[in-house]
Amino acid sequence: MTPSRVLITSLVTALISTFPAAALAQSPPVTSWGAPDLQGVWDFRSLTPMQRPEELGEKFSAEEAATFSEEFLRRESRDLADAEAEARETGRVVPYNDFWFDWGSTVTTDRTSLILDPPDGRIPPLTPEAEERQAARQEARRGVGTDEISPGGWLDELSAPARCIMGFNQGPPMTPSAYNNNMQLFQTEDHVVILNEMIHDARVVPLDDRPHLSEDIRQWTGSSRGHWEGNTLVVETANRRDLSFRGATQDLRLTERFTRADDNTLVYEVTLEDPGTWTAPWTFMVPMTKNQGEIYEYACHEGNYYMENMLRGKLTEEQDSSR
Repeated sequence: MTPSRVLITSLVTALISTFPAAALAQSPPVTSWGAPDLQGVWDFRSLTPMQRPEELGEKFSAEEAATFSEEFLRRESRDLADAEAEARETGRVVPYNDFWFDWGSTVTTDRTSLILDPPDGRIPPLTPEAEERQAARQEARRGVGTDEISPGGWLDELSAPARCIMGFNQGPPMTPSAYNNNMQLFQTEDHVVILNEMIHDARVVPLDDRPHLSEDIRQWTGSSRGHWEGNTLVVETANRRDLSFRGATQDLRLTERFTRADDNTLVYEVTLEDPGTWTAPWTFMVPMTKNQGEIYEYACHEGNYYMENMLRGKLTEEQDSSR
């Protein structure tokens, strides 16, 4: 086991040790075939930031956690009068009010970042190649929000989320965000299915030691393969087609770990490795909470006029210019 893995394991163990002793005294539930039972609807909302804010230490005090959560919700609120005034002054459209958002109400760990490794709670620096890609993307998007189309072209504008192919938090990796922070996990003896509320995406993960797909075959969410390490389900993903996660390349490799801490908690830990983007691997962890409700279909295409309106606008431009 590498030093980083030892550190991460100790941190996750420390997190699990904070759960009530009565819950920990019980053995994790198992399926009829003897595997750890991870099934259910799991809520991964969290106000804990992915990266540690520079003004905070390693852990929240109770007062800091309450203040941080209150300030976050105030800052993100669409219902405040000053937010409406800002929209009028700047012309920025505020599409939803607070009814549609589901950030959660508080931080979900005493740590001030979801990132466990590096120990400073920050994403490792970008590689020089990644910095160049980031600068190129920023340049390509200069025209967005004006009358000009991005120099990146129409495919850049009609991205996977705009076409309801991918959602901003569905993963992999799953990350807390503005809404649809739910996933449902199903199990059979040789497969696991991870159903995300966002874009109602279902990721089918074989557990039978089959190899990943050929590198020539790219899927939006990648090629996922799973196995058990004790009570932990480990899912490794490669061959991603989608490049939206923090500017990663198609060489991004993900290792997700799902561990049932108690009846109501599923510890979700992810390690990301992409030498073409970050100078070192990094790991974050989100405690997921059992949701007694159910997953509802996220009908993204219903009422989605983004692509239609962009194409209609471009057609109008071409017709006007030809007159």
